[in-house]
Amino acid sequence: MILAAGRGERLRPLTDRVPKPLLKVAGKALIVWQLEKLAEAGFSRVVINHAHLGAQIEDSLGDGSRWGLRIRYSAEGQGRALETGGGICKALPLLGDGPFVVINGDIFTELDYAALKLPEHSLAHLVLVDNPEHHPRGDFALQDGVVREEGAPRLTFSGVGVYHPRLFAGCEAKPFPLGPLLRRKIPGGTISGEHFHGYWLDVGTPERYQLLHRKLSHGTGNQP
Repeated sequence: MILAAGRGERLRPLTDRVPKPLLKVAGKALIVWQLEKLAEAGFSRVVINHAHLGAQIEDSLGDGSRWGLRIRYSAEGQGRALETGGGICKALPLLGDGPFVVINGDIFTELDYAALKLPEHSLAHLVLVDNPEHHPRGDFALQDGVVREEGAPRLTFSGVGVYHPRLFAGCEAKPFPLGPLLRRKIPGGTISGEHFHGYWLDVGTPERYQLLHRKLSHGTGNQP
């Protein structure tokens, strides 16, 4: 599942008329970079949620066949985005009964998606990265492959995770963030994780958007 329902406030005015996932980076929509990586990794089915200017996303990507994918859409409605947790909850009927990967639509990473898996007895597996300059305190600690609230070093959630549907048991398709749900499960040791050391970027501001554009256009650019 690619999360593509955000308004992209920090990227305005770029996102006033174009949804953030369709912003071009080195001549290609940001979400297309994601779709190509997923296809190369062997994925065949993708669910995309959308809200802001969502019809543009469907019109642009279609059924996914050009990438060898089958794309299904979870429409939340203009101005009615359900946040990360609510968006996943609403899409559960499209995601099936087994574990599924969720990727934020506004990141770029060289992570190998084919290597993602959900360890036995885990409800979620989070990919964590070194803290970027704009998020120096991080989100979680990682100890022996288990995500913890406290500890060192602190790491940042990359926006890539593998989840079991049981994590969302009893949820409702209404706005709620994913973070508090994960934190409620952390004490039970059911949230695992890994530390990814490769290239990752949260494309959340015009400056970082231009940084990625330079990297992909010219092979330059450093992780912030």
